[in-house]
Amino acid sequence: MKTDIILSGVGGQGILSIATIIGEAALHLGLNLKQAEVHGMSQRGGDVQSNLRLSEAPIASDLIPLGMADMIISLEPMEALRYLPYLSKDGWIITSATPFKNIPNYPEDEKLKAELHAQPHVVVLDVENLAKENHMPKSANVILLGAAAPFLKILNADVLRESVGRIFASKGEEVVQMNYKAFDIGHEYVKQLKF
Repeated sequence: MKTDIILSGVGGQGILSIATIIGEAALHLGLNLKQAEVHGMSQRGGDVQSNLRLSEAPIASDLIPLGMADMIISLEPMEALRYLPYLSKDGWIITSATPFKNIPNYPEDEKLKAELHAQPHVVVLDVENLAKENHMPKSANVILLGAAAPFLKILNADVLRESVGRIFASKGEEVVQMNYKAFDIGHEYVKQLKF
């Protein structure tokens, strides 16, 4: 069994934290893991992308070939669409609905929504508003991870949630509990959807 994930977004949104949580969960289960270099992190507001490959068998390359990604997890809707050529025909897009308009020719909201909803397997949720409504503005990325959890066949949601606790443990129990709640919000949101 294997899972190839493209993580995308904008610098400062928490893509690296999502990669760290998934990677820690995979290693905790004894899975093989390869991660391509995370691009764009040095520039806040610049595009960020990473390839994350998990497998029970050894992994030859850290780069996901075109048409082979099982999932795109994106904190920015246009960035999710940017990596469509890498998504397999049965792959899922799990993305935030909230645009981060950091370029002058950013697509119109309605056009962006239409293109996302035209994809066969997509979950679009407003993680930014969910985070604000629940008084956890810095946990939008963990809400998105919770929403992606049911689609990560190689890792179950409980294993991912436990990883959230281990990753944030050094920041104190309050931060751990807030991120558990964030994960649960995303997870429950997706469980209510009909697929």
